[in-house]
Amino acid sequence: MTIKISVIGLGYVGLPLALALSRHYSVLGFDLNEERINSLKNAKDMSAEIDPREIENSSLGFTCSIDDLSDSNLYIITVPTPIDSHNNPDLSMIRSATSMVATSLNKGDCVVYESTVFPGVTEDICAPILEKISGLTYKKDFHLGYSPERLSPGKGGKTLEEVVKVVSASCSDTLSMLSKIYKSVVPAGVYEADSIKVAEAAKVLENTQRDLNIALMNELSKICHLIDIDTKSVIDTAASKWNFMKVYPGLVGGHCIGVDPYYLTHLALQKNYAPEVILAGRRINNSMAKFVVDHCVKALSTANKSIHSCRVLVLGLSFKENIQDIRNSKIPDLIDELSQFGITPTIHDPLVSAKEAKSMYDIRLSPLDLDSKYDAIILAVPHKELVSRPLRKWLSFIDGKKIFIDITGFYKKDSVTFSSLYYWSL
Repeated sequence: MTIKISVIGLGYVGLPLALALSRHYSVLGFDLNEERINSLKNAKDMSAEIDPREIENSSLGFTCSIDDLSDSNLYIITVPTPIDSHNNPDLSMIRSATSMVATSLNKGDCVVYESTVFPGVTEDICAPILEKISGLTYKKDFHLGYSPERLSPGKGGKTLEEVVKVVSASCSDTLSMLSKIYKSVVPAGVYEADSIKVAEAAKVLENTQRDLNIALMNELSKICHLIDIDTKSVIDTAASKWNFMKVYPGLVGGHCIGVDPYYLTHLALQKNYAPEVILAGRRINNSMAKFVVDHCVKALSTANKSIHSCRVLVLGLSFKENIQDIRNSKIPDLIDELSQFGITPTIHDPLVSAKEAKSMYDIRLSPLDLDSKYDAIILAVPHKELVSRPLRKWLSFIDGKKIFIDITGFYKKDSVTFSSLYYWSL
């Protein structure tokens, strides 16, 4: 059988996957966003993650028409699975994509999910949708697979090819087929999970563990500040032991680490188990924006600056450095905390779209005004474009007492050379 693949959703997961697969198979990339499809047809990635030459030189096709999917026999769904305002899983996009694929599903086809979900979504929620709309029977007429994405977007992040790919399927033949396909594009290899539910659980565990590790270091940071010792120094000293896992404190945002624990707790609550450790980690990580702002305001007050009229420059809006993605960023939380003190900060991010910042968070981004002066600067996201500027250059933007809040501690070593500087980091 000739494999014809459709990749549904061309975001930071779907596009690299579709490009990689197109080197070996007939692949069609689908996205509902017509603007994005037209941009990709012109070899432009709006998220700036992919080199235009890679798109231009590929055989990958692009469409936003559902009718074009009918010739496919392998569908890979890579749509987002966020949380709602109450931290509950939002499966609306994966349900919608599943319903759409179901209209094109034929006997012998396979549907693979790469979206992060809690255990049971693929078989207990998606399979019935496929059956109802297509009229076909799961495990008899069509099969399912689950292969969670493990990408790390941004410059220097891990690519599709560099990370072992977890693969699972509804039967052994489908598992063999999917393993062969993924092996062809992932030199790091594949790991065949025992079942789809095991693979689903493993994905949410990966990021829940990361979330808890950061939460521990965030709590450590709070304690270290109480006794006036440097958090990073404590961590580096502890890391001299061979089995210590070095993790640093920070604001935990994005659509993985700050989201996936809620998928796991949602499942636990459905089974009448109230998770404690996982939610404790979430509470700690969600409290860090307030912790940062409290120290900033305390410094402003100590410097005898009028809080309500203070001018604060916040550098960075995306959820991590060197990317333009602002989904589930924790910087808006930081801005909200500043507003509680009557401070309306100036926000600058050289990578983020001003239009997207306005539509998603009602935040107005400002260009960097070299003539402006501020009472404090908060380096929230250490983009290369920002930290390429020496610390003394940033301090020249500050009137009076130099208050510089460096959340990740990028400039920590430089700060010791400035005697009149109030420098603070987690």
